[in-house]
Amino acid sequence: MSLPFHLPHLSQRSQLRWPRAWLGALLPCSCVLCGALGDAAVCTPCTAAYALDGRSRCPCCANPLGVNPLGVNALGAREDARRCGACLAAPPAFDATVAACDYADPVDRLVLQLKFGARLALAPWMARRLHDALLARPGLALPDLLCPVPLGPRRLVERGYNQALEIARPLARALGIALAPRLLARPQDTAAQSGMAPGERRHNVRGAFALAGSPDALAGRHVGLVDDVMSSGHTLDELAGVLKRAGAARVTNLVFARTPPH
Repeated sequence: MSLPFHLPHLSQRSQLRWPRAWLGALLPCSCVLCGALGDAAVCTPCTAAYALDGRSRCPCCANPLGVNPLGVNALGAREDARRCGACLAAPPAFDATVAACDYADPVDRLVLQLKFGARLALAPWMARRLHDALLARPGLALPDLLCPVPLGPRRLVERGYNQALEIARPLARALGIALAPRLLARPQDTAAQSGMAPGERRHNVRGAFALAGSPDALAGRHVGLVDDVMSSGHTLDELAGVLKRAGAARVTNLVFARTPPH
């Protein structure tokens, strides 16, 4: 039986969009923050209210910079031209950090829903926020490849997915950058970093990561480390050290949310 009509002028990609459009009309999603119906996990007004970052941040660790009314930091340089005092005093192994927003209410609830509640629809939305934040950094070179922060074997089995990888996949597609999900490994599970003092956190992740892929893929390359949250930065610092020792020339952290300093 032949169909009463056909669409010969539409490309295959265009035809594939029709079922998605019908599905979206039949089963609209609601914003996880305000409940408004729409086609995204977080609606446009909530995104503008809570996930658009206007802070001046240290280009290395993404902590907010102290800025006076003239837009000049305490060192007398333009607010985006200098690293913060902590990064100047003890430079980390990574070279730059891009954060889409602060880890604060209500954004922290979104992170927890993705990490522990399997709300995987939030990952592409977070990837879009990171994509915009990265392109908003003028003069910052894009990485050659993206690598998600790996989970330990037990935690990966318990959770069933790696939230960092779920963010990295759509981010890599949007940026047109290669994704290396198996480049790094976490052979042993470590205790959760939350609740630990800074010194304990550094000790907790020391030696926790290893290179799983070929070091040939890293020689002279710029690697982007993708994660949902950056708190003390010790995990990303440890991973950057592994990458640098394996031959990476530059490491940039791409994190959806940055925990403000206490």
